[in-house]
Amino acid sequence: MSKVLKIAFTASESEKARAGRSRLVARYGECDLADADVIVALGGDGFMLQTLHETRDLEVPVYGMNRGTVGFLMNEYNESGLVGRLMAAEEAVINPLQMHAQCVDGTHHSALAINEVSLLRAGPQAAKLQISVDDRVRMEELVCDGALLSTPAGSTAYNNSAHGPILPIGAEVLALTAVAAFRPRRWRGALLPKNAKVRFDVLEAAKRPVMVDADSRSVSNVAFVEIASQPAISHRLLFDPGRGLEERLLQEQFI
Repeated sequence: MSKVLKIAFTASESEKARAGRSRLVARYGECDLADADVIVALGGDGFMLQTLHETRDLEVPVYGMNRGTVGFLMNEYNESGLVGRLMAAEEAVINPLQMHAQCVDGTHHSALAINEVSLLRAGPQAAKLQISVDDRVRMEELVCDGALLSTPAGSTAYNNSAHGPILPIGAEVLALTAVAAFRPRRWRGALLPKNAKVRFDVLEAAKRPVMVDADSRSVSNVAFVEIASQPAISHRLLFDPGRGLEERLLQEQFI
């Protein structure tokens, strides 16, 4: 006898996502997250990131269906043949970034980021950042609106909007990208090994305040931020055959 696939359904707060979840549960049944073989998440990319963060300890693959806007990390919404699609789906495994920040007041904050960790100016003046890679200062002073470190999975998001490179999912590199660099004006960033440890020191932090954001988890008035890939944590995403993450990242480069 073939195994019955146990599915847990989650949905964002939107009416469209909630209605889709109700129809799918009525059609396929559901189980608790802790008992699931697969999680089906209905919403947009933001909700997919939220689901991955909230379920990372379960080590269960997540199949997203787009009930949001962009849906880069999601599959097309279709209520028919769901079990067959889940059985045939391609899996992509991604590792998040670990962010550690110390604020000007001495407090410490940590967070994980699947897409990117971004530093942004939080006042009227440009930020001044010193950038170190593996404990070696690589840029004494970057005057900018901000800077970010992106994973391949997140390279088509904010990183791409800031004119950073789109990275193949298996590239084993991270993208360090400047946001509106003023000095050096033409510096757009660098490609770093996946195991690199990156540190941003905020210069003149009292005069030029900076905030840091890790997948929408924000911390204000940071003094420095340290970031490194976290290979011990793996997120499993499922995609329809021929529409996997590698294909999507490649396709994005020809739009």
